[in-house]
Amino acid sequence: MPETAEQYIGRILGYVQGQDAIKVQRATAGRLKKAMSGLTPSQLKWRSDPAKWSIAEIVAHLADAEVVASWRMRSVIGENGITIHPFDQDAWASVFNYRDRDTKRSLEVFRILRENNLGMLKEISPQTWDNYGMHLERGKESIAHLARMFAGHDTNHILQIERIVKQLKSAKSKKKR
Repeated sequence: MPETAEQYIGRILGYVQGQDAIKVQRATAGRLKKAMSGLTPSQLKWRSDPAKWSIAEIVAHLADAEVVASWRMRSVIGENGITIHPFDQDAWASVFNYRDRDTKRSLEVFRILRENNLGMLKEISPQTWDNYGMHLERGKESIAHLARMFAGHDTNHILQIERIVKQLKSAKSKKKR
């Protein structure tokens, strides 16, 4: 049974409860780079299950999600109360061929877009953090809420990547036996 919007929000925000969302976001590119360090292209494309994403696909998704973050936040800053449209991440993964994207390039795209978004957030006034959009699936989302959601989204995917790396290392150590 798929998650409800409320369950998704709770899970994602739970990853960053009590943390500074901007600090979490600032650290993400470095954490991704460290987690992927030393992995081969085939390891980056390995899937633990056919229905699960590989590290390459997750990083490509994060790069595209940062485009979404940029658009959503800028839209909300420019027009308080605007409608926020969801996107189909699985359709994007298929259409934009996440599986075959160069992972290092995806990480660099993510890093640059994230720096740009963090720079924008640094420049807005304190009251602008209360500007909001109405997400068609999740309801009212302020800039502050969006920043926390994207920080939690980062953490969710870093944890997925760390699990994949552990699986790869476990499989490698079993082969040596």
